[in-house]
Amino acid sequence: MKKIEFQHKLPAMKINGVHCGTYNNRELGFPSILTTTDPKLGLFLHQMRSNIFADRRLVFIDGRILMTDLNWIRDHVHVMKAMRHWEYDLKSFLDFIIETQREDGQFYELIKQVDDKHWSFVNEDCYVMYPEDNLSLVRLELEADIEYLVVEGAVYLYKTTGDDAWLKKVLPKLEKGVDYMMSDEKRFDKEHGLVKRPFTIDTWDFTYLPDAGENRRINPNSPMSIMHGDNSGVYQAMNQLAWFNRRLGNEEKAREWEVRAEVLKGNIFKHLWNGKFFIHQLHLNHNGLDNLENERLSLSNTYDINRGLTDTEQSRSIIQEYMARRERTDYFAEWFSIDPPYEKFCTHKKGRYVNGAISPFTAGELAKAAFNNGYEEYGWDIIQRFIQLVERDGTVYFLYDTDGTPQPEGGPSAWGAAALVSAVDEGLAGINDAGTNYDEIVFAPKFPVTHYTELRYLTGYEVTKAMVDVRYILTDEGMRYDVYSPAKKITAHVLLPKDKNCSGLWIDGYNTEYKIATIENSNYVDFELTDIKSSKVSIQIDFAN
Repeated sequence: MKKIEFQHKLPAMKINGVHCGTYNNRELGFPSILTTTDPKLGLFLHQMRSNIFADRRLVFIDGRILMTDLNWIRDHVHVMKAMRHWEYDLKSFLDFIIETQREDGQFYELIKQVDDKHWSFVNEDCYVMYPEDNLSLVRLELEADIEYLVVEGAVYLYKTTGDDAWLKKVLPKLEKGVDYMMSDEKRFDKEHGLVKRPFTIDTWDFTYLPDAGENRRINPNSPMSIMHGDNSGVYQAMNQLAWFNRRLGNEEKAREWEVRAEVLKGNIFKHLWNGKFFIHQLHLNHNGLDNLENERLSLSNTYDINRGLTDTEQSRSIIQEYMARRERTDYFAEWFSIDPPYEKFCTHKKGRYVNGAISPFTAGELAKAAFNNGYEEYGWDIIQRFIQLVERDGTVYFLYDTDGTPQPEGGPSAWGAAALVSAVDEGLAGINDAGTNYDEIVFAPKFPVTHYTELRYLTGYEVTKAMVDVRYILTDEGMRYDVYSPAKKITAHVLLPKDKNCSGLWIDGYNTEYKIATIENSNYVDFELTDIKSSKVSIQIDFAN
């Protein structure tokens, strides 16, 4: 074994006369990247963090101070996938939503000023008034994603704390919420065994009806449909509840949740999978607006992959559909909110708002799915294209017109920014916290698809000072990763460069057994390290001549 040496110290402002970092290293944070080539990816992550932080706010309600991003639990949880790395208060808003759970299991979702009349869009059992604070706590009744998102938020929080006492306290409420989704006659269709909602665009909160702007109720005559994203969210939540129970030693209950998840999965594929991707909506008591639902590709297809609903072949099929539509669309990008759009949905014409506009959250989730399913170069292509958008505009927007013009109205940019951060962190860098505070990690980096041959990547949780610090170098002879982390167990799945084969794996200088895993044209070096004693693990992969 000839040891591969790192060539440069990072951070640096210049290497070989070329700027590779900023003057005061403003690109540094969790997560962040330093390279010997250019600061572009680091500055991109910095801008995404800035977009997210700009939507951070406090809510003062019932004598409590809540940190929200935004004041909807949906946005807050979607943003937590990135915000958990640096935010010091992930708990207050989530706890408030859990503690105010309705007796039947339903969670509320948003806090609004009383004169912003979201409370008037629903019946009395879907809002709580706080007159002294001039605030209302509201559940838009037609929403079908809140209960599973609360479970997802609990996972993000628990991973930063490992607080078993907190988990034991909230777990019954989390389970009650998912049970409610799987049993209430307004929420669950017994015939198909799937979660239902009024007919909306994907996960959005309005129907196509004339009164959609001010009516978010479920009435006996509401047009009801089954949307795949609601069901993949509940499927993920069931598996997360199994993980929670197993953490607390409740093996029997964990297995029960896993069995229920598999039944739900079977129903999803039976009724919603068209052989290539998940259809937009299965209509129950109405005919919809046209006959295109079976070919309509909606944004939750990307979430379905990342929630673990699809196997590799099915994931690749969905990704291939996006790649194929990129080739034939006249839009500037294939990150559709929905495609094809409706001629008109409520007041939104084709291509406007979520009726066909291009979304950064689709881009981020699609990039992460591509990185993790053998389309690594496509994942990196998406990130590079978004870097160009951010360099052009100086920020990321909630949605974009089909020609690439920003649509500033309609929503917060933090949701999309978080998806893009997660795509880099859990996709490109491939660092996944499999336990709590990175005591177990899945390490699956894909840096060989980039133009970077030497870099340093940092991620972690600022609140607990848990850090993963990765040094990487690629040479003609091989590549090396030094991983500094709290991990006692590392499951590795390390991408090889396209034209290289592995001739040997060395861990801390010792020859180590490995397996080669292949996904289509991508080859990975797979191995597992257990009972790790040191905070540093050095991984060297030699290439065959």
